[in-house]
Amino acid sequence: MTVLVTGGAGYIGSHTVKALRGAGHEVVVLDTLENGHASLIDGVPLVVGDTADASVVDEVLRLHPVEAIVHFAAYKSAGESMHDPGKYFRNNTAGALTLIGAAAEHGVRRFVFSSTAAVYGTPEVVPVRESAALRPESPYGESKLMVERILQWFDAAHDLRSVSLRYFNAAGAAMDGAIGEDWSQTANLLPLVMKAALERSGPLRVFGTDYPTADGTAIRDYIHVEDLAEAHVKALSYLLDDGSTTAINLGTGVGTSVMEILDTTEQIAGVRIPRMYAGRRAGDPVELWADNSKAREILGWEPVYGIPEILGSAWRWHSKDPDRFTR
Repeated sequence: MTVLVTGGAGYIGSHTVKALRGAGHEVVVLDTLENGHASLIDGVPLVVGDTADASVVDEVLRLHPVEAIVHFAAYKSAGESMHDPGKYFRNNTAGALTLIGAAAEHGVRRFVFSSTAAVYGTPEVVPVRESAALRPESPYGESKLMVERILQWFDAAHDLRSVSLRYFNAAGAAMDGAIGEDWSQTANLLPLVMKAALERSGPLRVFGTDYPTADGTAIRDYIHVEDLAEAHVKALSYLLDDGSTTAINLGTGVGTSVMEILDTTEQIAGVRIPRMYAGRRAGDPVELWADNSKAREILGWEPVYGIPEILGSAWRWHSKDPDRFTR
């Protein structure tokens, strides 16, 4: 079927476009290119525009036989959202509402939403299940949770069925080396590790070495971007099979510490990563990883790659051409 992918020229979006095409779907991308790159979706129809622009969304849905939408387009820095919440509610929430309203008006009945584990805030128990309390600790997390709730009401009113995929930490690059992350567009740990390893920055700042963990550093759930992309394809299949509106965690179910990431990267790259140690950041949980049993049961999805593959693919991508997006 024809799938509209918003934010499809971005990091996770471009990998999902690749996976959707591999599964035989036709794809059209809507992206502002503010944080995306047309080179990541070479050969795919691209409309440069904003999901918050109702006229642009309406035109895309009139000109293309869209049967499903996969929605990535959003800002994603929790830290920035604390200083500029309006930016996040305008873009992430209001922009999504415009898109969802247009979908309902044009008879689109399947919607896959890029949500986040930030909807949980600091969980009381790990691994985190979907039934955990929803207590975002940033406007970013709140903006995503609001969209999840909007989708539930649009299902009730318009039979627009959706799957909200709550990501943990997306990481890595395409295993074939074709596409990957723009490290200038992210504050995530892994690209910052790669940048430090390749001497394209100063030392990596490690926030907190006194956590109650085996090595004193915080623990997170890192999931390969191709595993994430495959989950979106399976979520569409679930909706095609008349699946009901739901929210699903996407993580490996395994936690990895910051120090383990550094040690493994050094082994793969054969270099020493310069680092400096700083105090804990406010609001950072000690440990956070997913219970992914619902994704396994409902989507039939299984993460394929672990930390060595994630770090190996990221190293190959970044070390091959560190300046690809700055030329």
